[in-house]
Amino acid sequence: MPHSYTAHVKVTGEGRNGGRAQSDDGLLATDLALPKELGGAGTATNPEQLFAAGWAACFLGAVRIAAGERKIRLTSTEIDVDMALKGTDDGFSLAAVLNLQVGGVTQDQATELATAAHQICPYSKAVRGNIPVTINAVAA
Repeated sequence: MPHSYTAHVKVTGEGRNGGRAQSDDGLLATDLALPKELGGAGTATNPEQLFAAGWAACFLGAVRIAAGERKIRLTSTEIDVDMALKGTDDGFSLAAVLNLQVGGVTQDQATELATAAHQICPYSKAVRGNIPVTINAVAA
């Protein structure tokens, strides 16, 4: 039977600039603010940071799944995600760089696992063809 989960988060107030995000289970409760780079106070998190955190966590899970399918034993995994919000002629768009470090593997295996994870990860699937994504994988 397939697994299913639906997250429910409510955002109130001014949204990305002075709003508050809270999950129905209370585990996520955070203020939102524009970053200083966009003229805001930078005193709270923003949607790009939240998206980057979710994608990073999901992507590492997908790396672990890919390694398990290939019987590769990992000694460590780490990822840094840069999520850029860019102004365009028609508003705003996103672009992402995922910097993956995988321990206990060769460089070829690190690259293979990153490629496989990008096919498995639901966040990767959701943005595929919609935003520019660069994935850098390094054997650590």
